[in-house]
Amino acid sequence: MARTNPDSCPGVLRLHQAADGPLARVRVPGGMLSPGQLQVLAEAAGELGDGNIELTSRGNVQLRRIRDADALADRLDGAGLLPSRTHERVRNIIASPLSGRVGSHPDIRPLVAELDAGLLAAPRLAELPGRVLFTLDDGRGDVSALRPDIGLYALDDDRFALLLAGGDSGIRVSLAEAVEVLLAAADGFLGLGGGQWRLHEVDDGVVRLSAHLGLTPGPGRVELPEAPDPPIGWLPQNDGLVALGAGVRLGSLPARTAEFLAAVERPLLLTPWRGLIVTDLAEGAAEQVVRVLAPMGLVFDAASPWLRITACAGLPGCAKSHTDVRADAAAAVESGRTAAEGTAPGTSIPGVEVATAGRQHWSGCDRRCGRPTGPVTDVVAAADGYRVVLPGS
Repeated sequence: MARTNPDSCPGVLRLHQAADGPLARVRVPGGMLSPGQLQVLAEAAGELGDGNIELTSRGNVQLRRIRDADALADRLDGAGLLPSRTHERVRNIIASPLSGRVGSHPDIRPLVAELDAGLLAAPRLAELPGRVLFTLDDGRGDVSALRPDIGLYALDDDRFALLLAGGDSGIRVSLAEAVEVLLAAADGFLGLGGGQWRLHEVDDGVVRLSAHLGLTPGPGRVELPEAPDPPIGWLPQNDGLVALGAGVRLGSLPARTAEFLAAVERPLLLTPWRGLIVTDLAEGAAEQVVRVLAPMGLVFDAASPWLRITACAGLPGCAKSHTDVRADAAAAVESGRTAAEGTAPGTSIPGVEVATAGRQHWSGCDRRCGRPTGPVTDVVAAADGYRVVLPGS
């Protein structure tokens, strides 16, 4: 069925009118941020927004309660975070964050810039829905688990599986032709018609798009993995330096903490697991980063319960939410209730009584916005309390 309403995904130039004020979403292809760019985001959050930088499940960022949209656009433009006023919402590119630094997988980092440049250079691709997702997976299977509309999965240094609608299409492409094929697939998606926002919504979308590309699928298919554990803590790089993976509690990074991160003066990577990676550190510098930033709330312990919890915006940001789910989820973590079984599934109970374990997503209503992929326990607010829905229920 064709959608009857246009995609309303927010950007920098088209803000979303959330319940707590205008919200801007800034695309960060590949999650790659320079220290200077993070400093600009921190200053914008503090001076023009609510004082926090929200990390999204696509490695992008959001700023809430924007008071001056034009000033925000000017600041981001000056920092290189708004390279196009026509294509800004379509630059949803997620790449394996450890690629080229940790492990022996192919380095797909150059493909991020090449794909982004190709999107910006094609006027027609400005028409893509803001929800279309591209992924570049170096073969470790981390970002392919996010089920992209269009993506690559490295099979070796020069051969990639083309992913369409979240699965392996059977089409194989070389490194030299990879980005060209991705751009052709994006153009072909626009030609399928119907107004759908995602490729999996299109009837026979994979078959029709493969035919449009003129590429014949082979018999083999890659079995894509489930969502992996996020890269957290001490991550030795191939060059002898260190990367530090950090979790961000409920994906909300205070502007002041972001300023401290920018002061480290090392390249940063935002991950689609609402965390970040500080790269290219000497060991002594890495130890100092942990000593300073762990007390400020960044999570460097892979066993932390904060890494198992995600939540939607809730009140006051979303008018559809029944409650302030982030406050309730944070209270559950801090009291230890997210490390114990006990709540009976399906019954409505107050937030202060919710006790559960494992990966979980707290939602302010049945829409369950921001829910991660893979098995997860849902803690869903209703007018009379929360319901706990176990994986597979």
